Formats: sequence, structure tokens, C-alpha cells
Amino acid sequence: MSLEFRDPAFLLLGLLVPLVYWLAARTPSVLRYSSLSIPDQGKRSWRVRVSWLPAALMAIAFGLLSFALAGPRTPDAQTKVSRDGIAIMMIMDRSGSMQARDLVRDDYSVDRLTVVKDVFEAFVLGEEAGEIEAGRGRPDDAIGLIAFAGYADSLCPLTLDHGSLASISADLEIVAQRDEDGTAIGDALALAVERLRRSKASSKVAILLTDGVSNAGTVDPEQAAEVAAAIGVKVYCIGAGTQGSAPFPSVNPFTGRKELRLMDVDLDEDTLRMIADKTGGQYFRATEQASLAKIYTEIDQLERTQVTEFRYMRYHEHYAMPLAFGLAMLGMAGLVGGTVLRTLP
Repeated sequence: MSLEFRDPAFLLLGLLVPLVYWLAARTPSVLRYSSLSIPDQGKRSWRVRVSWLPAALMAIAFGLLSFALAGPRTPDAQTKVSRDGIAIMMIMDRSGSMQARDLVRDDYSVDRLTVVKDVFEAFVLGEEAGEIEAGRGRPDDAIGLIAFAGYADSLCPLTLDHGSLASISADLEIVAQRDEDGTAIGDALALAVERLRRSKASSKVAILLTDGVSNAGTVDPEQAAEVAAAIGVKVYCIGAGTQGSAPFPSVNPFTGRKELRLMDVDLDEDTLRMIADKTGGQYFRATEQASLAKIYTEIDQLERTQVTEFRYMRYHEHYAMPLAFGLAMLGMAGLVGGTVLRTLP
């Protein structure tokens, strides 16, 4: 910390130090001599040689006292930050249609779910997640994860342990059993709303990502949206993938080799828009990894933690030492000038 002064105007007194020395060293003569040439030729004693010392001590004392009066100090800033975190539930589709290879341009080895997990991790962790940019990270927000296909599962409750959340997300796989496949959007949203209802956060958000049409579950998506709106949960909906057809991995029955085949895909954008409109959120469309990352960045900017900062400034005062030295030198000047270096008359 740099040194500053409470009353810097007192430093101007330091300009008078030479005048103080001149006044203190000046001893008006009361005796008249015709000439001092003969006494000056004599050997000078040590007292004569240091006769200037009392005046110098007084001048230095004056300078130190003016420095002390200016109030030298160093600031020590302390900041108290109050953060009002957001509760966020990520609702991630893991149905069979997430096997499509259309979100990474010119790379058909990466399925939709892998892309979604990578971008979600970048959204949660920020710069720590690697090359993908999907926001600045959410260190102050409690985030949970729900995955769904034909059924909805709560994989991670609302937590600030984002490292564990990222690990759980990374282990998520596309549903393998045919009887578990499907797209239960209503059930997944209802489960997320229930998890958020228990949270004490002042702002509650759900991010629903799917690439299909609601065709499973027991809760209607519109009913789930109405419940979300009733308790103040804002839902951002993301429709992932291309419309019409997308390449899917399949096994050639004649050769037994894996190959990509174009298959019809469908996305119920009307339902997603309805959910977003009812809850005060927004609907986004992601057709590739870059656009998905951009969507998460936009959500990151829309839903930021409110930060209230109270700044306090403490100071370490440093006037005591120059004041003590100044008084000590003033006393020493008086003592020396009145004893061993006393001038007569």
C-alpha cells in the first residue's frame, strides 16, 4: 500500500526548516570587538566545531513534527461482498435420438449428448472447463441435474460442488434399453420444479434441453409449466439438433459394420415455446455446438448472481514515530544547547 497523508497541507511547514535553522543558529552579539582576526587564528575546540548541532536538531525536530501533523498513513481496504445466488436445475435429454451426429460440423464421431455435456460443463465451470466458452462460470449458484428419456431421474441435487456435478454429467449415457426410451418432458420439468421449490434461493431457473417430442410420462408439459410459473421458476428451453433428418449410427445387417444412416427426426418447438412463454423464460434453437455454446453464454448473461459490495477503508497511522523522534530531538537540542554547547553571553 502507498503512503498517503490525512492533512497534507502541514507538509508545507517543512519549507520553513531552513528558516528555523537560521533563527536557532543566530546568536546576536552584545559585545563589540575591534577585530576577531587574532582569536580566529587560535585552535578551535570541539565545542566550537559542533556549535551548530542544537540549531540543526531543532530544525530536524521541526521537520519531523510537521511530517507527523500531516498524518502519514497507509490504507488497508476491506470489502464485504454479499451474494444472492441463483438455483439452477439442468434438465438434459438422454433419449435414443441423442445419438444423432449433427451438432459438430464435419465430425460424425460425436453424438448430441456428448456435445451437450461438454457445453454444460463449460457453462458451470467457466474457464476451467477447457476450450469451449459458454459463460463465465457459476461459482456462487447451486446447480442440479435431471436426466430424462422415458422416465425422469434426479442425478444431482442442487449443489455448490460443481466439480462433482461435472463428473456426474460426464458419466451420463444415452438410454440403452428400448423400454426406457422416450421423451418425458412433462415429468422431467415437474421433477425439476419440485427440486427448485425446496430451494431458498430468491431466483430459480430451469434449463430444459431436448431434441424430440414429448411422448412419454404421466405429467403434461403444459401442467408442469403452469406449476413452474406458479412458484416463480423461469424455464429456458433449448431445442437441439437439425429438423427433418440427421445421421445416426447403425449396424449394416449384411456386413455387420457400423455406418451412418439418415433418419427422420422431429422437434416439438411449439411445446418448448409454450413452456418458455408461460414461465417468463426464452426458447432457443441450437443446430450445432457453436450455437449451443452461444445460447448458454446468453443465458449466463441473463441470469447472473446479484452482488452487493460494501467497501470499508481502514488506515494504519504512522504519525507516532516521527512525533516521538521530533520531540526527542527538540528536547535534546534544549539539553545540549543549555549545557555543553551553551553559548555566552
